[in-house]
Amino acid sequence: MLKDYLRSRLKVIILILIVIGVFSSSYFLFDMPAVTVLYPLVLCAFILLIAGVADFLITLNKHKKLTVREMPSPVDPIEKDYQEIISKLKEEEEFSHKKSTSDYNNMVEYYTVWAHQIKTPIASMRLQIQSEDSDLARRLDSDLNRIEAYVEMVLTFLRLDSDSTDYVIKEISLDDVIKPAIRKFARDFISKKLTMDFEPTGAKVLSDEKWLSFVIEQVISNAVKYTSTGGIRIYMKEPGVLCVEDTGIGISSEDLPRIFENGYTGFNGREDKRASGIGLYLCKRICDNLGHKITAESVQGEGTRILIDLNRQKIGIE
Repeated sequence: MLKDYLRSRLKVIILILIVIGVFSSSYFLFDMPAVTVLYPLVLCAFILLIAGVADFLITLNKHKKLTVREMPSPVDPIEKDYQEIISKLKEEEEFSHKKSTSDYNNMVEYYTVWAHQIKTPIASMRLQIQSEDSDLARRLDSDLNRIEAYVEMVLTFLRLDSDSTDYVIKEISLDDVIKPAIRKFARDFISKKLTMDFEPTGAKVLSDEKWLSFVIEQVISNAVKYTSTGGIRIYMKEPGVLCVEDTGIGISSEDLPRIFENGYTGFNGREDKRASGIGLYLCKRICDNLGHKITAESVQGEGTRILIDLNRQKIGIE
């Protein structure tokens, strides 16, 4: 703070030094006794020091008030004008913030109602094909799963930055989250003739069941989508690290570092026009919010391994 203060007063300091130099030169030019030079210089220096300290303390006090968003009393018309401009900008910023928050909440509310409404015909269609076990029924069920996943993806995207987003962190059974996600894609496994090798973890983890379930479902959905032969294996690679491994088309080495970016689809996404590039981005955002870590390992043409590290906890536990 002192360095910044001296820099702001540099012109005044230089001007004072020039004035002192002029008076000192005048005394020496007229060959006056040294005491007549030193005494007023010391006296002036003392007065200037007191004035400088007082000015520094006033500036420091103003700085402290500004850091707590409190306007100090203006000392001149220019400072008063600046404060009026800042006050108007602050009012406009608060109005814009309230308006944007209101618009955002209205949008989330609309899409939430829309999502609940669209789930009704989805559930109705699923009930109608539930009793059938044919290729057509399995394809329709797979399409319904995809529609439902896209609906959930929209809601998740909107709720991530919402002030009302609720994270309930508690100890949950990891297997109780994984098993329903596997059952959700059962018909996809059958229609594509894929194997599912699930090794029960028996693990208890600290997380939010609803949000973690979305992450695991999305990872399994991607594995099913990009795997045509072989199967998927879900197991605990090491304590607290869940692994979802597939034998699908894999991810190219140049795409791998960017698969968690918003909207990035890479080569696979360009081949599959339905890819949105938002699924893994949402998984990464959710894992960050939950204090987990999600990474990917892949060899193109051989498969992909998604690792979810559930050990890292950086948020408060309710």
